[in-house]
Amino acid sequence: MAKVDVFDTQKNKVGELELADQVFNAEVREHLFWEVVKWQQAERRLGTVNTRGRSAISGSTRKLFKQKGSGRARRGDIKSPVLRGGGTVFGPLPRDFSYALPKKVKKAALISALSRRAGENRLVVVDKFELGEAKSKRVAGFMKTFGLTSALIVDQENRSLYLSGRNVRGVKVLEAQGLNVMDILAHDNLVLTRQAVVAIEGRLKA
Repeated sequence: MAKVDVFDTQKNKVGELELADQVFNAEVREHLFWEVVKWQQAERRLGTVNTRGRSAISGSTRKLFKQKGSGRARRGDIKSPVLRGGGTVFGPLPRDFSYALPKKVKKAALISALSRRAGENRLVVVDKFELGEAKSKRVAGFMKTFGLTSALIVDQENRSLYLSGRNVRGVKVLEAQGLNVMDILAHDNLVLTRQAVVAIEGRLKA
């Protein structure tokens, strides 16, 4: 097991923590990132786009002019797709973009993302965040102290931290159970508390 330094929010070393190799020092399987990020994006798509076809347009069904003899292209009623304001042909309709992805693939991709950040020395372990009240400047000060411009901060049941970090540029705060591949890859650094490390290892080592 690899050991990492544990800091307080003022960047003072307060101890060390052993990280499980099977979670933070595993083989990085980069091809799984694409699979899982594509799945996450598909899950987030609303699929509510809708176009009106010929049957959904209001208008008369009277044939505008006779079929033959006029020398013009044959045409039906005013709702014809070839006319302005007519129905749309083969337009997008509401649909569900989500699909199933094996649990083993999601788990392996998350382990790979954690291992990648650890291998790049972009993993910071903090003892705990005790903010007391929600203050964005405290999270901004933490980022400045550690020299970070982009970070995903993970803790357990810390609402004041969530409220403090949501207005800070380049910062996103999650609980350990909400940790996901796309957010890890979207931020340059990963900040974990001791509690978060325990929760993550318990989730992924099982």
